[in-house]
Amino acid sequence: MDNFQAHILVVDDDEGIRSLVKKYLNEKKYLITTADSAENASEKISIIKFDLIILDIMMPGKSGLDFLKEHKENVNTPVILLTAKGEPNERIEGLEMGADDYLSKPFEPKELDLRIKNIINKTKKNNFKKIIKFENVQIDLNKQIIFHGNSEFKINNTEKKILEKMINNPGKVFEREEIGKLIDLDKERSIDVIITRLRKKIEIDPKNPKFLQTIRGAGYVLWIE
Repeated sequence: MDNFQAHILVVDDDEGIRSLVKKYLNEKKYLITTADSAENASEKISIIKFDLIILDIMMPGKSGLDFLKEHKENVNTPVILLTAKGEPNERIEGLEMGADDYLSKPFEPKELDLRIKNIINKTKKNNFKKIIKFENVQIDLNKQIIFHGNSEFKINNTEKKILEKMINNPGKVFEREEIGKLIDLDKERSIDVIITRLRKKIEIDPKNPKFLQTIRGAGYVLWIE
């Protein structure tokens, strides 16, 4: 899965469409699983956690709308509907039931790819960690506060930007230049001062950091997992 951008379930009774979408999206580095019916899709989502579902509305047996009614309450997965041009009512009903987007058939594969990227990017942003706990430290990015034992420290917007990036990329080494671009600051000494200030709020012994470490010749890394 590390080599793929996302795992997508394509649900359509038309084998030609399933094959076309799978081939195109595989080339775009998506992992694709297909289902030829709503019933088949229900079986697959019961055992696999997908990042996105591409769902045809008009299918024999249970329709795509039936599938949405049955699962949207307990499956928190973005959905793109595939609709025929003459189905405005079904399209509206699907969006009202929680579908995230729709695409009318016939469609250009490139447009589907763009819509997928938009939804996945939004999902990633929404899934960013805003509160993180490790040992006796709690960082609340929403309130811009660090709780350390019995102490409470405020963090400014610059410190928040650095922590947010590091928290959502644990174990990644950030070069000073990369941090500088993030906070619009190009003086290495100033960046070092900000890191030192953060250590005083996070570390038990800021001079011997356990979490916010310096990687000599490379930059800084946050170890929290």
